[in-house]
Formats: sequence, structure tokens, C-alpha cells
Amino acid sequence: MQTNQPKTNHANSSKNLQGKMDIMSMLRNILPYIRPYKWLISTTLVLTLISSLLAQVNAIVLDKAVDSINDLLHQPSFAWSQAVRILIVISSILLGKELISAVVTFFQRYFGERMRILVSRDLSLDVVKRMLSFRMAFFSSEENETGKLQSRIDRGVMSLSNTVNNLFIEILPLFTTAIMALVLMFKANVYVGLVALFIVPIYFYVTFIQAKRMKNGRRSIFSSHQKVSQCILNIIESISVIKSFNREKIESERQAIIQNAMTEQQLSIRRQGYFFGGLKSFLEKIGTVLIIILTAYLVLIDYPGMTIGKIMYHVMLFANVSAPISQLHRIYDDLNDALIYAEGFFGILHADHEIEASGKHVSSDVKGNFVLEHVDFTYSNGTQALYDVSLSIPAGKITALVGLSGAGKSTVINLLDKFYVPQVGSITLDGVNLNDWDTQNLRENVGLVLQKNHIFSGTIEENILYGNPKASHEDVVFASKQAYIYDQIMQLPEGFQTQALQLSGGQQQRIAIARMFLKNPPIIFLDEPTASLDAIATEQIKAAIDAIKTGRTVIIISHNIGQIIDADTIYVLQEGRVVQSGTPQEVYAQGGAYKSILDASARSMNVDKIAEIIGQ
Repeated sequence: MQTNQPKTNHANSSKNLQGKMDIMSMLRNILPYIRPYKWLISTTLVLTLISSLLAQVNAIVLDKAVDSINDLLHQPSFAWSQAVRILIVISSILLGKELISAVVTFFQRYFGERMRILVSRDLSLDVVKRMLSFRMAFFSSEENETGKLQSRIDRGVMSLSNTVNNLFIEILPLFTTAIMALVLMFKANVYVGLVALFIVPIYFYVTFIQAKRMKNGRRSIFSSHQKVSQCILNIIESISVIKSFNREKIESERQAIIQNAMTEQQLSIRRQGYFFGGLKSFLEKIGTVLIIILTAYLVLIDYPGMTIGKIMYHVMLFANVSAPISQLHRIYDDLNDALIYAEGFFGILHADHEIEASGKHVSSDVKGNFVLEHVDFTYSNGTQALYDVSLSIPAGKITALVGLSGAGKSTVINLLDKFYVPQVGSITLDGVNLNDWDTQNLRENVGLVLQKNHIFSGTIEENILYGNPKASHEDVVFASKQAYIYDQIMQLPEGFQTQALQLSGGQQQRIAIARMFLKNPPIIFLDEPTASLDAIATEQIKAAIDAIKTGRTVIIISHNIGQIIDADTIYVLQEGRVVQSGTPQEVYAQGGAYKSILDASARSMNVDKIAEIIGQ
């Protein structure tokens, strides 16, 4: 049976998204995260309508106030009582309006911000859940290096949640206010309304041209942000190597090159932004001047309905039109930034081809009889790791994979644990194709110990319990004793409650082994399990592993002679191919690669000298 997997990766998915996502498609993608909060949307919309109505009060009051005061001044005898009454009415209306507006604005912004925070939480949870379903090939892609992936997620969540904020706290109130102001202007005078309306599409057109010209620049800045994040992460992870080789200057210069390139991109974007911002500001001012000239002219020619108060009325209404539109470039910039980040973020959520495949076969009695037939495997970067590999791993036996670094040993284990799927050939477990196995059920029956195991932030007990979250403290203690780490744990001031990341590398390795003991699976994969341990610890762990090997299927990779010499079967891999197989004695007698590796190991350990010292 052949399994032909398309050689696709997330980079291709992301590239396909680029250029296709526009603002409307971005909003459609955000909509499912907004829909659960309909009551917040409804409340915000009602408050937005009230806020927009209140924004017109000043213009209406000023119109009436100016005309009333003008009429009062033209009366034969000036009456202060009437003037005081006008001032009291004006003050009461304006102060009451400001009080109501303050309350409305508070709840409008609170509900809008509440929705932004809730959407941000949902986006973060969804992308994490999605990534946990992806196959390992996704994470091994160059496009998805840790720093780049983190940057895409962080900036994606931030920009998309800000889009929700802009939509319900900024854009809706601004546009509602502008539309109401235009309606009032047209109702008062059609000509003045047409002048105001004429300015709006010109402003929008300039904004559209700005976004179109600056889009590629924004995408370049986003890519630079990813490179900066990855570079900084590499420095942190490699700080001991950097300092030991005195390469601080080289790393600083490398970072400077990336930062300078991003700086030039940012300055270019800012120059364009300021140019278009100035042009739009000029259009806004031109519109105000035209409104003043036109309304003054209509008053001078005694146009019906046009009074001195109407001059102020129209100027203030146009301010309600132009002020929101003048803020449009900032919001539109934010939306276009979000558009760039959304491509990368939703590229993750929509990467359906990256989802880890899982069959339906489930077994409560897994034996561990693996068979690989004519397997080829190539990583997403194009490196072929295995060529026509066929081997049989019997249940309940110890099988060792031997070979020089890069021979393909770890790749075999990755395939057996369904981290990857071969492009050609088939793998079966207990007679069932591995693709048909339920992935979760398979991995529940596999214990994996690597050369360098990940230790989570948390206590020692929490890290050991990762092997079996339902285990008791007594089980944790027993597992730690099996891994020969119990005595060292008890010497720590906080015992099992000590933060695991404070332990040495060797101690962390034993924690990982204790985790595997606690899981107690029928199948064990050991990839250089004692590589970071000292000789005594290695002997202790070997004894513990030997004890747990009984009756289990064990596949071990090790350059330590003592770890592989008692294997039931050895497969020797060389450049991705199986070149020898058999018992340790049979394979050694064949000569070739295994004999060379074993003899070299013995010489490197100075076995003759050790035997001479022991024999004295």
C-alpha cells in the first residue's frame, strides 16, 4: 500500500491567502467570533444611535441661540430678562446633553471594550486549539519557526481584536454621526448639503489610493517583525554558545541589519502616510471654507430659511461630517494593518491540510508489532530522510536502531508515533495500517523519551504527572524512585513542589523518564535517553529501563554500547537506508557499518585500558 501525501506546507497556504483577503473577507472571518455576543452588539448599536443624536445638539442649539440673540439685539428696547432666560435655556440644554453624553459614552466604550476583550480571548483559544490539531510537519516548516509563529499569532490577535474595537467604538459612531449631520444639512439647505457631500467621496478616494499604495509596505514590515522576533528568540536560546565563542558583536550586527531594514520600511510608510494625511487635511479645510463662503452668500442674498444662525449651524454640522472622516485615515490604516496580520493569523486557522489525520481503529490490547514496508519519507524542506525502508519490530522485544547521525533513526520513531506520514510505503501496528489507528489511542500506548525532553513551567510533581494526570502522589513518588531522582528531589527545600526548570539538564532528563514510567505504556521509544547523564546516573537509568522493558515493545536509539548490546534485533541505517539487520552478534559478524561503529565506540571509551584498570 502506498500513501502519497501532497508536499504542501503552511507557507504555501499563507501565500495563497496573501492578496486574496480584503477588508470584507476579514470581517466575514471575524463575524463568527462576534456573533455569540449579540446582546453586546445590540446595546452598543443603541448607544451609538443615542450618541450620534446627542452630537447634533450643539449645532441645533447654536442655530437657535444665535438667531434668538440676534432678534433680541434688534428689538427697540433690550430686555435683560429675556437674555438671561435664553442663556439659562442654552446652558441647561448643553449641560444636560454633556451629562447624558458622558454616561452614554462610558457604557458605549465599556461594552465595546468588553466585546473586544472577549473576542481576543476567543481568537487566542481557537488558534491554540487549532495548532494542537496540526501535524508535526507544520511546526518543522521554515515559515513556522517559533518566533515567526508567535509573532503572527500575537499581532494577529491584537490587530483583529482592535478591529472589533474600531468597528463598534470608532467607526459606527463616526459614520452614524456623519450621516445624521448630512441629513440635517440637506434638510436645512440642499446646496450646502451637496457641497458637504461632494467633499466626502474625494476624501474616500484619496484614502483608498493611500491604502493601495501602502499595502505592500505594510506586508514587508510584518515580515520584518517576524524576522526580528525570530532573531531575538535565537539569541536568547543560544546565549551560552554566543558568549562562549565571544560572538556578541556578530549577533548584534546581525540584529542591526534586520532592524535597519525594518526602520527604512517604517520610515517609508510614515512618509507616505504623512503625505496623504496632509492632503486629506487640506480637503477637510477646503470643505469648511466652501461651507462658510456659501452660507454667508446665501444669507447676504436673503435666501429663504438662511439666517446668521444657519451659518454657524452648517459649519458645526460640517464639522460633524468632516471630523469623523478626518479620523478615517487612522482607522483605515489600522484596518489595513489588521488585514496584513489577518492573512497570517487566519492562514493558521484555515490550514485544513495541516490537521493531523486520525483513523478510527481503537484497541485496549496494543501489542506493539510494527512492520514498515518500502517506506520513503521527505521532510517539508525537501530533505529525503528515508529510502525504501523495510523492517519488522516484533512485539515484546527490544529493537535497536543504529547508525551515524543523520542516518534516519529518529525519523523512523517519528513515523511510528504518527508525528509524520510517509509519502511512499506503509506502516502497520498489530496488523492494522497506522493511518487507520486512532491517533490518541495510539499515543496513549506509547512512551517516548528523547535526548532532550521538554520540561514545562511548573513543579516537579506537575511535570511527572504529565505522564498520567490521574495518578496519585504515591505513584509520582514511585516513578521518581524508578528514575533514580527521588533522593535528589527530597534534598530540595520544596521537594516535589520545586520548579522543574530550576533543575540541571541531567535532573530534567530523569524527570522526563519518571514521566514515562508513570505512563507505563506497552510500547517504549527511547531516543538517546541517557545522553545527558553522567556514568552513574546512566547505569541507574539503564537498570530502571531494563526493569520496565520486560514484556514490552522497546525501540531504542543510542550511541551507548551498553544500551544496544542486549537488544533482540538491530537494524543498521546508513543515509536513510537499512544496510544490516539481525542479532547484535550476527550483525557484528557481518562486518560493515555496525562493526565500525561498535569498534569506534570501544576505542573512544578506551575499553582495553578500562579492563586493565578493573583487572588490577
